[in-house]
Amino acid sequence: MKKKWTDHLWIWPIIYFSLGFFNILFAWLGMIDFILPLILAIFGGNKMFCNQYCGRGKLFRFLGKKLKFSGKRPAPAWMSSKYFRYGFLVFFMTMFGNMLYQTWLVAGGAQDLRQVLKLFWTFKVPWNWAYTAGMAPDWVAQFSFGFYSMMLTSTLIGLIVMKLYRPRTWCTFCPMGTMTQGICKLKNGK
Repeated sequence: MKKKWTDHLWIWPIIYFSLGFFNILFAWLGMIDFILPLILAIFGGNKMFCNQYCGRGKLFRFLGKKLKFSGKRPAPAWMSSKYFRYGFLVFFMTMFGNMLYQTWLVAGGAQDLRQVLKLFWTFKVPWNWAYTAGMAPDWVAQFSFGFYSMMLTSTLIGLIVMKLYRPRTWCTFCPMGTMTQGICKLKNGK
């Protein structure tokens, strides 16, 4: 079977996290993975991004199937239930809203820039080597730290469930997948 260029998209998350490791401002590139799925769902009425272009899903498949880093058990049914998926989406969007609020506080001068990552929305990890003050407005850097934290946390969750279950278990409750599925249902009248 001939490989397509999309088969190599597993490299994208590696590039993203590598660039952000050295300069946190590259975290803004993650907005591609945040906006593109929504645009494709709104205008295409399908989950084309998830099925063909999601670098994270391709990475999990590559690590799980090619490198045998994955479990083989099916995920528990509750993980793909509507209640868990939408509950996780609400939680995730609440954390995203909090990240935007922290960015707004820095933009307004009510809070100083925090050069830390928050893993699993809880553990603060100093990340000050990845940003030199003055490279960009503080609010731009604050957004970068917050967004990179969210992307890294969700990827770590995906790696954990991949190791416990099947390669793309994360995809069953991915917030972007849940949002695009909801958009497609609305668009297609289902």
